[in-house]
Amino acid sequence: MIKFFRHIRHSLINQNKIGKYFKYAIGEILLVVIGILIALQINNWNDERKNRAYERKILTLINENLKNDSINLSIELNKSRESNQLTNRLLQQVNSGKYSDSLNNWLGKIISFERFKSQSSAFEVLKSKGIDIISDTELQLELISYYDESVNNVYVAHKDVEESFKKDWEPIIQKEFSDYKWREYAIPNDSKALFKKKPIVNYLRFYKENRSSGEIYSEIALDKISKIRKLSKKYVTD
Repeated sequence: MIKFFRHIRHSLINQNKIGKYFKYAIGEILLVVIGILIALQINNWNDERKNRAYERKILTLINENLKNDSINLSIELNKSRESNQLTNRLLQQVNSGKYSDSLNNWLGKIISFERFKSQSSAFEVLKSKGIDIISDTELQLELISYYDESVNNVYVAHKDVEESFKKDWEPIIQKEFSDYKWREYAIPNDSKALFKKKPIVNYLRFYKENRSSGEIYSEIALDKISKIRKLSKKYVTD
């Protein structure tokens, strides 16, 4: 093809048809430019097709991670709510001085803490690739907000409760309880004497408040998950 064009140019020069030569040369340049533009466009189309395929794949994986986060967050949130409800009932009984036969089981659930670990592997892969590969800007922002803010808030709130357990309750368990099994039971040496101690009652109230903060952040995180999954629905492969 190149030899063919070169032959035409030489022929025009030899025939002293300079005007036609320049017109032909300009036309040849335009053809080359158009060819390059077409090749670039095809390349862009291919890149875009690959990006959209990757977008669907990574959002499908993130969706699976978020399903698991939603399940695990809900489990821990329900544990926290149950513990706080039992704390309210216990505080009522402290005021009355009459204690339920289920007291030991209540205490087992109250004197504990919640654990949550987000499954963020797919999001980390996305970040390494570049989050701007997600074509929906709102979805980009919601993903960043969930993983970098909401999850961290849940971690911090749970950590506060865990640290309070270790600092406040572990010494009390060793001193004031005859037996303890995680989230099953905690048997005081003397229930009535234990709850006449004001620091113990204060610890119960403080522990409940800490848990309540974790519940708020868990609810916010669950709302974020719901929104992200709704936004990504059109991209996700079931």
